[in-house]
Amino acid sequence: MQPITDQSWDPAQFRKAVQANVEQVLLQERSTLAAISPDLDSMMSALTGLMNGGKRLRPAFCYWGWRAVAQFEDRAEFDEQMLRAAASLEFLQACALIHDDVMDGSDTRRGLPAAHRSFQAEHETEHRTGSSEMFGIGAAILLGDLCLAWADQLLFDSGMPAPSLLRAKPIFDVMRTELMAGQYLDLLAQARAEVSLEQARTVVQFKSAKYTIERPLHLGAALADASPAIFAAYTDFGLALGEAFQLRDDVLGVFGDPAATGKPAGDDLREGKRTVMIALAFARADPRQAAVLQANLGNRLLTIEEIEQTRQILVDTGALEATEELISLGTAAALTALEQAPVNDEGRTALITLVDAATRRAN
Repeated sequence: MQPITDQSWDPAQFRKAVQANVEQVLLQERSTLAAISPDLDSMMSALTGLMNGGKRLRPAFCYWGWRAVAQFEDRAEFDEQMLRAAASLEFLQACALIHDDVMDGSDTRRGLPAAHRSFQAEHETEHRTGSSEMFGIGAAILLGDLCLAWADQLLFDSGMPAPSLLRAKPIFDVMRTELMAGQYLDLLAQARAEVSLEQARTVVQFKSAKYTIERPLHLGAALADASPAIFAAYTDFGLALGEAFQLRDDVLGVFGDPAATGKPAGDDLREGKRTVMIALAFARADPRQAAVLQANLGNRLLTIEEIEQTRQILVDTGALEATEELISLGTAAALTALEQAPVNDEGRTALITLVDAATRRAN
């Protein structure tokens, strides 16, 4: 890909460049695994579809976190290397999605069978011994672990200068720690009968807001040797926008069109997701509504009628409206922080585009 300039920046072009780097890694690692055993090809097959979609938001925030503050000479010389470094976050995201689907027992991801279901189906088709379900879970966990390793590999083999990578490593380390901590808190929230609004927002902050926006921005800033003021500005921008991003995801998980989201209608309800919207509904529900919510959340056999019943409670209690208001407030706070951030004009313009992509998306 040609270096990106302020005149040629195009989100679709950027996603294509990220995809090219992802495919290069997949090709290389398919060869590595094939040299170990031909049986490992099914692992790459399960991964290929997952890695062929998505908004590429994390790489975009990382790239523009760098480009918005990098010196002109650095931008001209290291654009391609920075694209590879940013693309590493797609493998971290793949790890998170694969493991998240195992924890949630999800059947699909982006309109395709979730990785553990793909492995499970392979086990059943070939009439292997033992539990197909446990084989699928085990294989998916290992595939997610591989993606985590490949994320490190792509970042540290990106070609960025060694001093830049040394500055980036602590950010990458804490990013992964926060992600796994957030994943555990999300898992724990689903296991509890009641989750407060404060607990739900903590999950949002650590599972999504920091991981999706703040830390990718910080990673880019570290690679650019940015000032502490930049890191502070990126935190103000990233946490506000990151919460809005996850709240939009929560709304789509209940009210989204399956054709757009790639997941069945109301899937978050069947999985028992204790989101901010759900916490708001419980706080405002009357005893009858609360009983229905409690009975329906986490019910894997939830019918379309029961999904509609739950959706109506979210509307009637004002939980949906309140969530939309939080999204608007978070978006406005992010834009205010960005307006005050000491970044260059092309970076500010690109980040504004990403605000819209994060909060107004349909999938």
